[in-house]
Amino acid sequence: MKITVLVDNATLIDRYFRAEPGLCLFIEDEGLKILFDCGYSGLFLDNARKMGVTLSDLDAVVLSHGHLDHTWGLEALTRHLCEERLEGRPCSRPTLVAHPAAFRSIREGGNPELGPLLEPGKLSRHFALNLSAAPLPMGERLLFLGEIPRRHAFEVSPGIGTKEGDDGPDLLPDDSALVWRGDDGLVVVTGCSHAGICNIVDHAVALTGETRIQDVIGGLHLLSPSAERLNGTVAHLRALTPKHLSPCHCTDLHSKVALTGAAPLREVGVGLTVSYA
Repeated sequence: MKITVLVDNATLIDRYFRAEPGLCLFIEDEGLKILFDCGYSGLFLDNARKMGVTLSDLDAVVLSHGHLDHTWGLEALTRHLCEERLEGRPCSRPTLVAHPAAFRSIREGGNPELGPLLEPGKLSRHFALNLSAAPLPMGERLLFLGEIPRRHAFEVSPGIGTKEGDDGPDLLPDDSALVWRGDDGLVVVTGCSHAGICNIVDHAVALTGETRIQDVIGGLHLLSPSAERLNGTVAHLRALTPKHLSPCHCTDLHSKVALTGAAPLREVGVGLTVSYA
């Protein structure tokens, strides 16, 4: 499997791409081409073009959850696919995979929308929708984890905003991830890890039966975390003995430094390409 970072909060030194607060990863595995999240804007299309990455023949788009910094770029992708068809160029109709709750509107304070801009009805004209709270195979080795069981008390979140139709805070039941099972163990691919990165990795291990962890790559939602959460996360990940950790997006510098106590860290930014066996 090969992962290329099209959007992140940071770029790599001496790579002349642009960044934004968001995430978009391009995954290639055994002939499959998958876009994991779409960032906040159409920036991922610009970066992909500069990298020579073609996004007109995607097999699938996977959304880790519904927040704007992971889904608003979906509008730009829809325009891109539509324009390719208008110009008579070959273009796929990708499968769109997400938790069913990922498309519910989210409001927070005076902000009326933190969730997706497009609704499933219109998206179904451009994508083959597969909305699932259950785990979903994406290929021989790749698995969408579905809804993540929340078991670790130190990862409990107060929620962000309120989903349409709810009275309480949004605890993001739609937050999910991917896991790939390679010859050398698992690679866990996350968007924001609102469900808790330890909960996510544990679920990946439980579903696959594989305990070896090659890497955890993506956002870990460690932004000014409490000492209890950060210490608990480092201790749990250290016990899993991953070969690498590749935190990015919503992971602050203090947390990255602490995570070096769990495993060697890989620098992540726009332009990074990493391969796994």
